[in-house]
Amino acid sequence: MPEGDTVFRTARRLEAALAGRVLSVSDFRVPAHATLSLVDWMVESVVSRGKHLLIRTRPPARVSAPPLSIHSHLLMEGHWDVYATGERWRSPAFKARAVLGNTAFTAVGFDLGFLHVLRTNEEVEVIGHLGPDPLGHSWDPDEAVRRLLADPLRPIGLALLDQRLLCGLGNVYRSELLFVARVHPRTPTGEVEDLHHLVDLAHRLLNANKDRARRVTTGADGMNPYWVYGRGGQACMRCRGILSKESLAESDRSAERDIYFCASCQGSTVRIGESNRNHP
Repeated sequence: MPEGDTVFRTARRLEAALAGRVLSVSDFRVPAHATLSLVDWMVESVVSRGKHLLIRTRPPARVSAPPLSIHSHLLMEGHWDVYATGERWRSPAFKARAVLGNTAFTAVGFDLGFLHVLRTNEEVEVIGHLGPDPLGHSWDPDEAVRRLLADPLRPIGLALLDQRLLCGLGNVYRSELLFVARVHPRTPTGEVEDLHHLVDLAHRLLNANKDRARRVTTGADGMNPYWVYGRGGQACMRCRGILSKESLAESDRSAERDIYFCASCQGSTVRIGESNRNHP
């Protein structure tokens, strides 16, 4: 499932294929932008911010228009593919929401959660609410801790999914982070013994995976790349107890998501400082 490391790699692939090149193909297959054409526009850069992706473009000199950014979010099933121009697509064309191409490469966004084109100087309106990005150049762990502590009674398992506090984490990383740190997901955020270490661990894990084709949190690219995620009912690789899977949601149950953990290893009295700090 797409999380911050996936979007980071996607941005890098798109940057290599599109940045510094003029578009010869521009096809937006969403009603709001169906008539928009960016043919002859230059792609200046492609960047990620948490789970958000921004393709920044500028018009040719003859066109009086502001620079535009193509803002997309992958949600659960979305992905951007890059092809040599003329190469057959690996996904069906009816799933394509955007097609951007130049003489060498074609980038196609399939099943995008949403797609929006806006002025580049208005990007703050769509990403300005996001918290610090562990893969961003301006990563600020102290600010991430400050935001997490703004609601000290909120369970840490819910707080880690709030993109306004710390962006880029999804259900995989929150389950894995809390297991490695030996923190029960229902622990109130204000009672987490060493929140700075948990935030640092998020930074380390995402950075360890940003260059990997296959996400791994166990430190070994073996049969089980994850400690707990997706392994409910199986044996814990640390204590051999049975892993749990529970639903965790806000009080209104509006965003209920399954979380995986080890009730034995992640007792609420276990401190983060006792976790394995040799983890990647």
